[in-house]
Amino acid sequence: MATIEKRTSKDNKITYRVKIRLKGHPTQTASFERLTDARIWVQQTETAIRERRYFKTTEAKKHTLAEAIDRYIKNVFANKPKSKDDQTGQLNWWKTEIGQYSLAEITPALIAEQREKLLQGITPRSKLRTPATVNRYLAILSHLFNIAVREWGWTEENPLTKVTKMKEPRGRVRFLSDDERESLLKAAKESDNAYLYLIIVLCLSTGARKMEILGLSWKNVDLDRGIITLHETKNGERRILPITGHALELMYAHAKIKHFNTDLVFPSAYNPKQPVDIRSTWETALKNAGITDFRFHDLRHSAASYLAMNGASLAEIAEVLGHKTLQMVKRYAHLSEAHTMKVVAKMNERIFGNSI
Repeated sequence: MATIEKRTSKDNKITYRVKIRLKGHPTQTASFERLTDARIWVQQTETAIRERRYFKTTEAKKHTLAEAIDRYIKNVFANKPKSKDDQTGQLNWWKTEIGQYSLAEITPALIAEQREKLLQGITPRSKLRTPATVNRYLAILSHLFNIAVREWGWTEENPLTKVTKMKEPRGRVRFLSDDERESLLKAAKESDNAYLYLIIVLCLSTGARKMEILGLSWKNVDLDRGIITLHETKNGERRILPITGHALELMYAHAKIKHFNTDLVFPSAYNPKQPVDIRSTWETALKNAGITDFRFHDLRHSAASYLAMNGASLAEIAEVLGHKTLQMVKRYAHLSEAHTMKVVAKMNERIFGNSI
């Protein structure tokens, strides 16, 4: 219901004060110099409220993107400690570029314009941002808007849903050949870092990520059962890593010399409460082994590739690596073609025999 009140000021200036009261909605008020304008506003506003469109032009104008980013970092990141550093940097980029805009002013066109700017930007390593990196920037902003819509009530829609993501190149598959693996393990054994060899063996045999191994605690290692339990993983789900054979033997030997003042499996010599830093010794081992174009994360690719070449299905590889879908492991499909051919050949032989 709307009321229009005529008001006359001391200097005889006439204005029309409008109030709209609709059940379940906050009272809306406005003032106009012309009665016609007041009536038009009443009609348009009441219609917009009933169609749930008015909220966008009111609540979303009260909050800037910078406010939303500050609230997101303060509250949401409390539950995402592992990704906080990278994503805080990404959100601060958005804050610097368009933080002054209200949420109502953040349009798909504005985001698309910033997407192109991101793609032309230079990283701290003096390289252009990759499409994959740009998509990470878009993803964190999209999640912020989803929270603003569903939980905060600051806006009604997520403009990122109408913004096209960058096309990413096919996932990298770089794995160690047999000769490279032998050379790297030999160099690791000869390293000044007593942990490096075991760390590499664990990564190759389990497909675990670097920080999953470096941050490992003895309380999560069960040598009798031959398993490592990862309670905090990248996708937020607990994962079990089987350890067997050579890796298990090495872990048994390593357990005999564990440090009494820390639960970390691989503590730093300088601060036992922190994981060991292997960056320099890793680079030295690669150099001594004569291996180029190889990153530590490629040990994980190597483990997945070895699984594929030894007959594991994509579903099995996804389970070992901890991926929720098969999309991330499709890059290894070509490595399991020989296994697939054997399976199909075996099926054909069984139902048709050897006859031509």
